[in-house]
Amino acid sequence: MPYFTTFLSLAALVAVAVAAPSNTASKTGTAKRATCTVNSVASAANLSSCTSVVITGFTVPSGQTAASGASVTMTGDIVFSKTTCRRLSNINFNGGDHKISDFPRFQGNGPLYWDGQGTNGGVAKPHPFVKFKGSGTFQDVTVLNSPAQAISVGTTATSTIEHITVDNSAGDAGALGHNTDGFDVSASSVTFSQVTVKNQDDCFAINSGSGIVIEDSTCSGGHGISIGSIASDHSVSNVKIARNTVTNSVYGLRIKVDANASDASVSGVTYEANTLSGITKYGVLISQSYPDDDGTPGTGAPISGIAFNGGTTSVSVTSSSFTLVVDCGACSGTWDFSGLDATGGKGHMISANKATISGGTF
Repeated sequence: MPYFTTFLSLAALVAVAVAAPSNTASKTGTAKRATCTVNSVASAANLSSCTSVVITGFTVPSGQTAASGASVTMTGDIVFSKTTCRRLSNINFNGGDHKISDFPRFQGNGPLYWDGQGTNGGVAKPHPFVKFKGSGTFQDVTVLNSPAQAISVGTTATSTIEHITVDNSAGDAGALGHNTDGFDVSASSVTFSQVTVKNQDDCFAINSGSGIVIEDSTCSGGHGISIGSIASDHSVSNVKIARNTVTNSVYGLRIKVDANASDASVSGVTYEANTLSGITKYGVLISQSYPDDDGTPGTGAPISGIAFNGGTTSVSVTSSSFTLVVDCGACSGTWDFSGLDATGGKGHMISANKATISGGTF
């Protein structure tokens, strides 16, 4: 499996990990240990001679460690105290290949931070909780109760992120969890497969990149699957969103472009065979008016090539919601919506500028 450069900035961020395998050992003839076990911060202090590392469950106090290299496998929960950002870098990370219900977990102690304000004020919250850079495969782990945004993805080559759970559902109590995005993505050539997000904000937010696939995943309680918000000098292209389920969320599927964005664009987005239900505001929203949902759209970040095809995307909304809203200031092309079946609520509103929408039920 390829290497990942991974940064953990958790509610306590101290990421325990592995020091890079040392060339000194091989030059001096010092034998490397095949496998090292980390069961405390102290036991992670000197792992330079390890070719692989197993992290068992323990609690990380305030403080920091940093590391890189080697192959890392988690076999238990890692709990982070309330502190500042730390990092884990350049590792090949596997949560242990357990059942999804039994994956090892990074516990961020979100309730120590949650105050209903997220990153807009109140208690300072370390974010993102985990950051992926480099390239490779990250799989089989749960991120539990991140203080704010959970996982940032900034990979630099072909990567796969699969069987990951982000569970911030405890933040629903008292509406205290806020800005708890599941995955914030600024990367290309990355596939997300069979991930689960329970939160109070975007399940996915694709802010820039191309060649992005989100498939066979589940989102609940938040703001659905979003492209954007797209700011100036950012573009998203060639995205496929297929066979995902979004339930009990404010939005289902959304493209949101900053109203004042310039030198930016969204193109080539295909939605295939997704299922949306219990959507309370907008089933599908395509808007160039962000932060407004439907307002005065900007013209500096054109949208083109949007399609619902290859399988029916079904959208069920509540009585106070819209099935489909398109709010364009600079949209173009023929958009094939033949695979969109959106029902209920207050119906649709379409202001598509120069785009032509064909097919679909909404």
